[in-house]
Amino acid sequence: MTVHPTAVVEDGARLGAGVEIGPFCIVGANAVLGDGVRLLGHASVLGHTSIGARSVLHQGAVLGGVAQIRGDDAPAARLTVGEDCVIREHVTMNLGSARGGGLTSVGRSGYFMAYSHVGHDCHVGDGVTFANGAQLGGHVEIGDGVIMGGLSAVQQFGRVGKGAMIGGVTGVNTDVIPYGIAAGDHAELGGLNLIGLKRRGLPRASINALRAAFKLIFLDSEGSMADRARAAKAKWADVAEVGEIADFILAPAKRPICLARRRARADADE
Repeated sequence: MTVHPTAVVEDGARLGAGVEIGPFCIVGANAVLGDGVRLLGHASVLGHTSIGARSVLHQGAVLGGVAQIRGDDAPAARLTVGEDCVIREHVTMNLGSARGGGLTSVGRSGYFMAYSHVGHDCHVGDGVTFANGAQLGGHVEIGDGVIMGGLSAVQQFGRVGKGAMIGGVTGVNTDVIPYGIAAGDHAELGGLNLIGLKRRGLPRASINALRAAFKLIFLDSEGSMADRARAAKAKWADVAEVGEIADFILAPAKRPICLARRRARADADE
């Protein structure tokens, strides 16, 4: 373990084997740093915050600041961050809130670029990538493998499904389906994240089924979207990813589903 003489590590903090704490860092009394965690300088880990093994916090990152809610009082609120995360300069992640369940959670192997923000009571999956300045309001749910473009933002209580991609400078005030790609000042669904699906090694037959299901759900005009989602799930019952999209649409939510723009019809036919 290495602790720079200018760092402040409060009594009660739990530090794993091989932890490195650089100059002018602050580690609070209720913080837990897993084995091999590195704080490179001027980084702060506050409150009831747990950082998974081998994660790295770059200069100026602040993890475990209190929820940004007027009058919120949650002394036992928590933040958990998984293993092998890279948290770049001036990233902020807040504790949970009393009204939101008290927990903000971030999965393993995430890459959070400079000035990105995870708000109170958010739940972020594994393997995500947040480009510079990507922002999450409170209570947002982000699935595994999501890519958030630079300066994008998700409104409170929003959902972004597994494997989706959000374009840069995109405001997301609706729920983006798994494997979707959304962009625009106010997000519109431009189709499926086909490159991401291919990189995941999804078989061509499954990708073709997903494209057909997308057309049925978003480009057909018969029945409600919920009815079309149920129909797609039944028709392609052997393709798990179609079921994930249908279940996402049918799940209880506070935001409407992000709809396809007109150009998506042409995109889907490519």
